[in-house]
Amino acid sequence: MSIIVIFLAVILGTTAIASGSLAPWVPTRRKDLRRIYRLASIRSGEIFYDLGAGDGRVAFYIARHSGGRVVGIELSLLFYLLCFVKRALSGVKNLSFRFRDIYGEDLTDADAVFVFPASRRALRGKLSEKLKQELKLGARVITYVFPIEGWTPDVVDKPDGQDVAIYLYKKWG
Repeated sequence: MSIIVIFLAVILGTTAIASGSLAPWVPTRRKDLRRIYRLASIRSGEIFYDLGAGDGRVAFYIARHSGGRVVGIELSLLFYLLCFVKRALSGVKNLSFRFRDIYGEDLTDADAVFVFPASRRALRGKLSEKLKQELKLGARVITYVFPIEGWTPDVVDKPDGQDVAIYLYKKWG
């Protein structure tokens, strides 16, 4: 009985920590996955990171539709285990998930990064600086709903008033 309590405490604890790290989990709308994929424009051999992967919805979509390698980073043990099991059952080979804090992940090999923060505030400071310092020239950053404060997007994808904005940034210098 005590092992179950400990396991549940770990799951709840990591989920709470993950929620405070970047955002509480809110799923990306399925109808927007194609737009995200188009903006990411992952080519064969490129690496795409989904920071705060949640249930893996974006990571799975990108992996299934591109020839690139996809890495989902998730701090909540519950969501990490969900993604781990879904990946094992799916047979998708170009997809992996890592159980860790996004701030501890080395992004220097990333060609594209996706972030769905809970607020504008989450894209200020620490995350913005990490992306500036670690991403190579030409890397793409896609943010869902919120722009990165102080950055100028190359594309704002918002087809109509009912759609949420998706922002694309390219690192050129």
